Amino acid sequence: MQDQPLVLTDKDARGVVTLTLNRPQAFNSLSEGMLEALQAALDALAADETARAVVIAAAGKAFCAGHDLKEMRAQPSQDYYERLFAQCGRMMMSIQRLPVPVVAKVQGIATAAGCQLVAMCDLAVAARGTRFAVSGVNLGLFCSTPSVALSRNLPRKQAFEMLVTGDFIDAETALARGLVNRVVEPSELDAAVESLVGRIVAKPRVALALGKQLFYRQLEKPIDAAYDDACRTMACNMMDESALEGVQAFIDKRPPNW
Repeated sequence: MQDQPLVLTDKDARGVVTLTLNRPQAFNSLSEGMLEALQAALDALAADETARAVVIAAAGKAFCAGHDLKEMRAQPSQDYYERLFAQCGRMMMSIQRLPVPVVAKVQGIATAAGCQLVAMCDLAVAARGTRFAVSGVNLGLFCSTPSVALSRNLPRKQAFEMLVTGDFIDAETALARGLVNRVVEPSELDAAVESLVGRIVAKPRVALALGKQLFYRQLEKPIDAAYDDACRTMACNMMDESALEGVQAFIDKRPPNW
């Protein structure tokens, strides 16, 4: 495995790109090397206008166990930790800034920064039996950076309970609380992700790009400013050829010619 890339990249004919975390022997923990590999892959995707959707998957039994604690403990300095968490934060924000939807395909466990990774993806499908936690507090380390993503997915009290107890929740609880979109049997995980991705790539890329950017941007604004932004975005979207064709096709009672 040491000769294998830390992140495997596969792109199909539709433009669906699968990034597979490839440190199964370390539960796909986010070492500095893994963070660098993910960042490079995401930067390449940001410049790839043929990409239509991204799936973040993982090799082995676990999705991601968070940061590499052995690596972190080997270099105890304020400067090092600030650089490390800033590096991780840049990578997480790169997911949100991609112009295409990103789907987490989750199995096993997703803990600490691994749970954060799930929360930062636009969508998530989990295999039944998957468990989630932000468990740093059990080691004396409050999961501050994961709390940013978690608190934007879960209701506040439920997110805070996870953060202060470090307790695991199962996939069904994650679904009920809004951390994932689907829970399926492990044997159905591939098909469930494919079904979701297939519905995404059937839509015009420009509409999804405008919509994704607006979705996250407006969340951080007061409601009046959010509506102003949304109105401008929708007007711009309506002037795109794909939207004009889609509306005309609806009027003509025919499939759109995208």
